[in-house]
Amino acid sequence: MAETAMAETAMPETAMVGSTTTTHRPQSPLSGAAARFAAATRTSGGALRLAEVPFLAQINVRLDPKGPAAEAVGLALGLQLPPEPDTAVQAGELTALSLGPDEWLVVGPPSTQADLEARIRTAVGEEPAAVTDVSAQRTTVLVAGPRARDLLAHGCSLDLHPRAFGPGRCAQTTLARAQVVLIGRERGFCVLVRSSFAGYLADWLLDAASEYV
Repeated sequence: MAETAMAETAMPETAMVGSTTTTHRPQSPLSGAAARFAAATRTSGGALRLAEVPFLAQINVRLDPKGPAAEAVGLALGLQLPPEPDTAVQAGELTALSLGPDEWLVVGPPSTQADLEARIRTAVGEEPAAVTDVSAQRTTVLVAGPRARDLLAHGCSLDLHPRAFGPGRCAQTTLARAQVVLIGRERGFCVLVRSSFAGYLADWLLDAASEYV
C-alpha cells in the first residue's frame, strides 16, 4: 500500500453555528493510542514501528470475476482486480485486495471514498454487482520493522514467513482472536481491524511489543 495512501490526516468538517465557523476534526478509533504507539516505536530501538493509519477509504466490491464488469472496474481504477484469492494489487495510491472468488476490497487515501464508489458504480453499469462503502467499519494499524513478523506470530496462526506471506499477499484471519484483514508490505504489515475491536487489538499489540522494548 503506497505511503501516500497511508496519510494520517483527514479533511476537516466545517459546521456553521450562527455567524461562527467551527472546524471539527473527527477522532480516529485509536487516537488515544497514538502516544503509546509512538513510545513503543521509539523504545524498540528500530525493531518495531507501530502506528494507526486512520480514515482510509474502503470500498467492498462483489461481482462476477469473469464478467465484463470486472475488467471495466479495473480500467476505471487503473489497476486489475486480482483474480486469485488472498492476493493484493497496488497501483499508485490504490490497493485492491482479493477477499474471495467474487469479493474485493479497494483501499485508497482518506476522503476519496465517495469518488471511488462513484467510479466503480459507473464502471459496473447495469451488470450484477454490489458496491458498498465500508470505510467507517475499520481502521488500519501499521506493524513494521524487523520484528514485525515475530510480534504478529504471537497471535496469528498464519505462516508469515516472507516466502509465504510477503508483499502482494493478504488474508482475512484472526489476530489475538480479533477478526482482521492482514496485508503484506515491503517492510511489514497493515492490519485492518473493525473499529469496535481496535482498542482491544492496540492493547494486545503493545503488550506483545513489550518483549522488544
